[in-house]
Amino acid sequence: MDNIIKINNLPKFPRLFALPLGLIPHQVHSTVLATMLSRILVQSLREGELDFMRRRVLLIRVTDVQLDFCLTLIGERLVARQQCDVHDLAIEGSLYDFLLLATRREDPDTLFFNRRLRLSGNTELGLYLKNFLDSLEPEELLGPLFKHLEQMTSLFEQVGKFQSALKMK
Repeated sequence: MDNIIKINNLPKFPRLFALPLGLIPHQVHSTVLATMLSRILVQSLREGELDFMRRRVLLIRVTDVQLDFCLTLIGERLVARQQCDVHDLAIEGSLYDFLLLATRREDPDTLFFNRRLRLSGNTELGLYLKNFLDSLEPEELLGPLFKHLEQMTSLFEQVGKFQSALKMK
């Protein structure tokens, strides 16, 4: 019962700020994410650690921001896919839960077990991706960006407390 209460009180991205993001074409969002990840994961891509993504399509759905990112691996780069109607693996969750995952504030298994992050599609591909993500050291990999993600996560938590306080009044 505590988990249900806790999950319902999680911080959500304000809809007002999400609206303008919806005006930007899907392909732009995916291209930006693919470019960033290709730069961040350049060593892993060169070493073939993401070869399990070759000819596979990954859909990342951020539910509260209503954004979909569609990625695949071509050569040694992650690239955006134009169409995401057909995908091999989908991961969906809130922006806050993805931030928790990126900053390692929450264990990936806990996020999946509590159904805060949901996987669907090719379970073997999902396991490869989860194991790859578990092997990363985000602080080293992201450098100064990691500190900004930490700050963003803390801001979300503060907004969540404020939202909860407003609901209780």
